[in-house]
Amino acid sequence: MHERTKEKLNLRKLILLLCVFSVVITLLNSFYSIYRVQRELLINNTIESNRVYAEKMAEMTDVFIESGMNQLAYSAKSLSNKMNDSAVLVEEVDRLRTQTNSFNSVVIVNAKGVIVSISPENIRIKGMKLESERSLQSLKAQRPLITDPFISPAGNYLTSLSYPIFSASGEYLGYVGGTIYLEKKNILTALLGKHSYKDGSYLFVVDRHRTLIYHPDKNRVGEVITINQAINAVVEGQYGGRDIVNSQGIDMLAGYAPVKGSNWGVIAQRSKALTLAELDDQMWKVLLESIPIGLLTLLLIWISAFFISKPLWQLASTVKAFDNHALTIEELKAIKPWYFEASHLKQNFLKALNIVSMTIEKLHSESMTDALTGLLNRRGLETALEHFRAHNVPFSMLALDVDHFKKVNDTFGHDAGDELLKEVAQLMKLQARDLDVVCRSGGEEFMIFLANTDLNQAFEVAERVRKSMESHHFSVVNKITISVGVSHWAGEPQTIKSALKEADKALYLAKENGRNRTELGA
Repeated sequence: MHERTKEKLNLRKLILLLCVFSVVITLLNSFYSIYRVQRELLINNTIESNRVYAEKMAEMTDVFIESGMNQLAYSAKSLSNKMNDSAVLVEEVDRLRTQTNSFNSVVIVNAKGVIVSISPENIRIKGMKLESERSLQSLKAQRPLITDPFISPAGNYLTSLSYPIFSASGEYLGYVGGTIYLEKKNILTALLGKHSYKDGSYLFVVDRHRTLIYHPDKNRVGEVITINQAINAVVEGQYGGRDIVNSQGIDMLAGYAPVKGSNWGVIAQRSKALTLAELDDQMWKVLLESIPIGLLTLLLIWISAFFISKPLWQLASTVKAFDNHALTIEELKAIKPWYFEASHLKQNFLKALNIVSMTIEKLHSESMTDALTGLLNRRGLETALEHFRAHNVPFSMLALDVDHFKKVNDTFGHDAGDELLKEVAQLMKLQARDLDVVCRSGGEEFMIFLANTDLNQAFEVAERVRKSMESHHFSVVNKITISVGVSHWAGEPQTIKSALKEADKALYLAKENGRNRTELGA
């Protein structure tokens, strides 16, 4: 079985595929580049926004702490000589708690660690003595302090701002403290929670031990986080922002700032996936809006490919179907290319076809022509005879032979013999008519076919040729003679082969009868 030849891509499809490929690659590259740039820009902007927001919240928290400490300092000064007046103590803790609502509760502890006054009074811990290590932080510090989170005697998880109370003589009398209940509504909730964004951003606060002291999810308050890069940076006092993975394994875009007065840290962050989801939505919208333009572009490419490839397709089809060079040339001339390359290619095709045509004709002529004499050879002779037979054209034939030609070769050499044959051929052409067929049938033998000529007329032609040879002065051998045999083919049903044999017999007879003569065949 022969394999079926695969049809190759034509120029139109090739241009279309190349352009579509280029457009698709360009669009994909553009979308990818835009996405990468916008993604980077969005991430950086989100981190920077969170950093600025965290810094702002840290400053506000600092202001709150400073304000709270100032309030406690004022109370501590006023209580320096009134620690034994219970009424004054009650009045002062109520004033502190209700004055700004900064604290969930206010407490006064004496130097022995006993709670001597508390507001609100419904907290039943007045008179209790502090015993846990963390609850004794303020008592032992004897200086302004923001405590680490601890559980109070009343069971509240809290942090406290405290200020020491000294007598006029410098004796340490205890401290006044304002507490913030970390697991309940407190000043941090009011201060930080109301500024939360509606886009999924949120912030939280950690203390110096990486403990969550404020978080939108109250269940996480008190959790210690050690694997969060933003928390690690902010507890070291650093400002900034970064792309992080939080303690729950979620990619976050975080900004952070320390609260200077308390060694706390504020972290504002937003989910990276949520941030990029907006970009994904935007890119899909851009893609959908680009589809009509993309389809129009592809249509224009298809139309352009058709018009660009049409002249070349016509040229290729015409050349591919090359059978008749004259017809092909006319078809090429009818093609109207509209751009330089196709026009130039058409002209070169025409030149090439003309050259090929001339070459074919030359080769055809050479294949039917004797290289030495320029007369028709055996193939040309057979072609001429086939023409006569096919059209049933009667003709007479002259079979000619140079007398004693072997002697010329032996005496003067083969080159001289070749020159003699050339001169003989030229004389034969001069004596023949344009419509006569002159051939070299082999060696020193020649034939002349005279169309529509009877035997008597052919005899006269043969004698004219013979006498012209006899009287001619040849360049090498000076004088030669020829012998001629004449026969006639009158048409079907006589065979041409038989007529040729009769001419050969007549030539043989002329040789036997003394050469330099003409004999007629039957």
